[in-house]
Amino acid sequence: MARHQLSTRWKIPLDNSSDQMSIIESVARDFFNSEVTMEILTQSEEKERTGKKEHVIFLVLQKAKRPKRKTKKTTNPESGDSHKDKEKALAVAFQKMENYSAFSCCPEKKSHWDIVRSVVKFGKGNLSHTFDPVYPERLWVEERTFCNAFPFHIVFDEELRIKQAGVNIQKFVPGLWRPGSRVDKYFTVVHPQVTFTIFSIRKFINSQFVLRAHSEMLPDSWRNQPMLKLRGQMIWMEAIQCMMYLCSPKLRSLEELKEQKMHISDIAQHDATRDLILLNQQRLAEIELSNQLERKKEELRILSKNLESERKKTETLLYAMLPKHVANLLKEGKKVEAGEFNSCTILFSDIVTFTNICSACEPIQIVNMLNSMYSKFDRLTSVHNVYKVETIGDAYMVVGGVPVPIASHAKRVANFALGMRTAAREVMNPITGEPIQIRVGIHTGPVLAGVVGEKMPRYCLFGDTVNTASRMESHGLPNKIHLSPTAFRALQNQGFEIVERGEIEVKGKGKMTTYILRQNLYATENEIMGRAEKQHSSHTDPTEADDLGNLASKTIAVMKHADSQQLLTSSSLAYETEVRLYNGERTKGDAEQQLSAQTRTQHFSDGNAHSRFCVLL
Repeated sequence: MARHQLSTRWKIPLDNSSDQMSIIESVARDFFNSEVTMEILTQSEEKERTGKKEHVIFLVLQKAKRPKRKTKKTTNPESGDSHKDKEKALAVAFQKMENYSAFSCCPEKKSHWDIVRSVVKFGKGNLSHTFDPVYPERLWVEERTFCNAFPFHIVFDEELRIKQAGVNIQKFVPGLWRPGSRVDKYFTVVHPQVTFTIFSIRKFINSQFVLRAHSEMLPDSWRNQPMLKLRGQMIWMEAIQCMMYLCSPKLRSLEELKEQKMHISDIAQHDATRDLILLNQQRLAEIELSNQLERKKEELRILSKNLESERKKTETLLYAMLPKHVANLLKEGKKVEAGEFNSCTILFSDIVTFTNICSACEPIQIVNMLNSMYSKFDRLTSVHNVYKVETIGDAYMVVGGVPVPIASHAKRVANFALGMRTAAREVMNPITGEPIQIRVGIHTGPVLAGVVGEKMPRYCLFGDTVNTASRMESHGLPNKIHLSPTAFRALQNQGFEIVERGEIEVKGKGKMTTYILRQNLYATENEIMGRAEKQHSSHTDPTEADDLGNLASKTIAVMKHADSQQLLTSSSLAYETEVRLYNGERTKGDAEQQLSAQTRTQHFSDGNAHSRFCVLL
């Protein structure tokens, strides 16, 4: 019969001791398949720091079960030893099968208690052979070596008087190794929360003890730093009636080690605290690195967002100076090939008596006047989807059908001219205070378009069409829209009121029959000016306002034409065509077939025509 003592503590009053005994007996019976009986040996009441508690010691008696003996059948002595050997072999085989039956590949359904019991009792034959350690007759360790090998340990007697201490605990707790020093004068028990007596410590001998140094026992220069904490186990030495506290500093990081003014070498090499500090420091370094990466990632995200915003601003400005597909090719470092356009419509305008106005006004007044007028004209380019080529002084030049060929280029430019005339009435003459007057000239014909220059590249138009359009403007009348014969033919039957001006002498062209555009018979002034009207919502499409990269920020209503969707698809096609031409991915026949109806034509029919850039006379 095995005898065991079980010690337990709980806060008083103790009303369920019989229940506790029943629970332990049930666990022994169900878990270990063993019968136990319990008896209370001592029961005492103690007053601890956290209140009154009751300490009870039980005597546990375990009844040993004798193994059942198998009845042996009588055997014939003459059968010899062979029969006994077979019987032993079978007994061993059955024993192995019994041992491994709990771990069968296809076990039968068992309760959880049976499974746990089979795990605990597996290999019980080996457990029956107990280990008997061998101790030397004397301890083969020098006192100095022991104190150096375990630098943090304290040995004290039943009166808590210190008998021995490690070298480093003496170093960091000065005065500890004085004759008659008591351990409770230098340390207090943090865990478990018991009084600092041998009797209380022995009751929790299997617990981990944490002691904290008293600040008043340390030098004045050390009292501002965190108090030293020790963590370890208590070992009772019965022969000499002393307790040994084998411990190490309770530290978790190099920062705490620095606060205690310690070095990693102050901790014994066999002490796991060294590894704990280094591993925790590595973890902290990884966390800090991760935080730095997150901060850098956030900074990069913000920078990327700002960069994207600045990129959009740059592209908006670039698209205002050059056609979108041309600007994209230049950004990619590719050469933009010049293109011939079969038919386009060019418009020129200038201010009547602009020279007189400049001579009588301050420069800032001229700048403000031109800026106000050109801002209104720029807005109209988005309304009618025409391309602004250039402004030179008071001259304003736009083109329809370039850089993206479109069938309704003449109609778009004509509506733009009507809008210009209306917008000019809102700009006042700085001298007279009356609305300024403009002249507008329009001509339709073929041109050659391309990018000129490298430092400040501009998309320019060349050809006699540019000259003729300029002549229509210079020979025009105030507040009138002057049309050439080809422009008149392009606008016939398009819903415009046009009257013949007659035959006039045009410089460099001879006599020409020209015309005056008065109005659009089917479009209101609000539609031409791009002002949204609810009753005419079918004529507006706000999504087309930014097709040519205009900088206007005000809401506009884009005039719709039968080929508005064609303008969008043709723009993409023109860009793809120029890219393929640059990369040489198409044959000459394919290129001519696709570009013939869009950007190429034969040589100009006028043999005397010569390329000029925006000539103003």
